[in-house]
Amino acid sequence: MNKKLVAALSGGSVLVMALSGCSSSSGGGGGDKGPDPKLVAWAKSVCDAVPAQDAKIKAANASIAAIATNSNLPPKSAQKTYSQAFQDMSDGYKALADALNGAGAPPGVGDGAKRQQDAAKNLAGLSASYAALKKKVDGLDTKDQGKFAKGLKDVAATQTREVGKQSESGTEALKRLEQGDVKKAMAEQASCKKAASSASAAPSSSAG
Repeated sequence: MNKKLVAALSGGSVLVMALSGCSSSSGGGGGDKGPDPKLVAWAKSVCDAVPAQDAKIKAANASIAAIATNSNLPPKSAQKTYSQAFQDMSDGYKALADALNGAGAPPGVGDGAKRQQDAAKNLAGLSASYAALKKKVDGLDTKDQGKFAKGLKDVAATQTREVGKQSESGTEALKRLEQGDVKKAMAEQASCKKAASSASAAPSSSAG
């Protein structure tokens, strides 16, 4: 019944993959001397935040996928699962935004500060969108299965469009941030490699 909801929300996983700096899976840093050590340290501070939040966001996606097609689930149980999942996603993206804000501008990168701020702002926006989703779901009528199902459908139609837009602009902002040496520095990090390999191993259900 709520496949649309699942498809829209799974876009977030793509965004985490983009944050890993390995989104187009570059095969290492050519024959040059590699990125500036300061930039590598910056990349480490960002990348080290990724695996834990990636796991949290994936688990939230999985819990939604597990109940989305179960129309026999009591509304109260469904509400609780959706609410917790949206809270976890909101927390996950906020933590990633905080990691980028805490790292500051990537050293030695032209307009790096703007690119870093744009990416952090987009992640914070996605966090706010999931918080809004949680609020909407928390407000649904669980006394009546039909009303709850209709309410959930409305939430899926309106809020997930917003989440989808935020995901797309977030992915674009991260790609802009991760050009050139920033990408190389992030691709060197074990934590980013781990997140990227787990993202590419996951079955992709990306909706266009």
